[in-house]
Amino acid sequence: MKERVAILGATGYSGRELVERLRRHSRVELVRAACRSHVGKTLDQVQPGSPPQQLCSLDEVNFSELDTVFLCLPHAASAEWGERALLADCRVIDLSADYRLRSPELYKQVYGLDHPYPERLQQAVYGLTEVNRPLLRDAQLIANPGCYPTSVLLGLAPLQAQGLLKGLVMADSKSGVSGAGRSASLANLHGEVAENLRPYAVGNQHRHRSEMLQELGSGVDLLFVPQVAPCFRGMLSNLYVELPEGDLHGIYASFYAGEPFVTVLPPGEVASMAHTRQTNLCVMSLHPMPEQGKLIVVSSIDNLVKGAAGQALQNLNVARGWSETEGLL
Repeated sequence: MKERVAILGATGYSGRELVERLRRHSRVELVRAACRSHVGKTLDQVQPGSPPQQLCSLDEVNFSELDTVFLCLPHAASAEWGERALLADCRVIDLSADYRLRSPELYKQVYGLDHPYPERLQQAVYGLTEVNRPLLRDAQLIANPGCYPTSVLLGLAPLQAQGLLKGLVMADSKSGVSGAGRSASLANLHGEVAENLRPYAVGNQHRHRSEMLQELGSGVDLLFVPQVAPCFRGMLSNLYVELPEGDLHGIYASFYAGEPFVTVLPPGEVASMAHTRQTNLCVMSLHPMPEQGKLIVVSSIDNLVKGAAGQALQNLNVARGWSETEGLL
């Protein structure tokens, strides 16, 4: 019997990516694709080139007939629907930030409002698949990481695991404009983005910084500068850390050995956005700078796939004990 699945927020960029992958997943039946507007249309009428998936309203979703619910709703909107799904004994995989932070106090500080179900924050498993795989098996509530944290944390995880990460980490990250979602915004118009590179939330203001610091743990500080690049999709993070001793390429290759969606490039090669476009891959390259005592890690993902829909589906595969590549190759 197939897993009965719904997507809430199917007309956003991440939702559309998830619809496409779930429809080609052999173990899943996409029962409902819900949205706030465009009810009664098909997804390809809203986003040409998308699958012809019928769209319904959020209120039409009957959680009692479902096994898993993906939440692709805006931040602060997911928790209400997540609670309904959890009470109906559904597995919930949330692509917003509503379950990523474990502290209710920190959630309020970062997002400016009280979490409506603070007891759920400790229950949620942070869904950075390659790092938290054992915790994801049979998990009922999974908080999918943000796209920036995915690129940064995967780029730093081998050093963190070896206790080689310390002091100030600098993350210079560039994202395609799709990272801002489909809502209309002057700053994201083509005329504002084309032939431009725009830093934003400069000075440790970006909400994802708290998420990254939480996962990096004590002893590490983070200087994070996100930027909008003149492209629709893709993400590239240049990470600057203190140069550790040892065989760094060997450390990274060993840590990610056997991982289907992480590639460490050979010495001398440089990761780029093109390496990961429209895939669930994270591709990284290592660049030791002994004269400066630094290591540069270049980490590339597709912000809509490994940074959102693809990683969410990978987490479902892990939670259910299926092949992680199902629906993602």
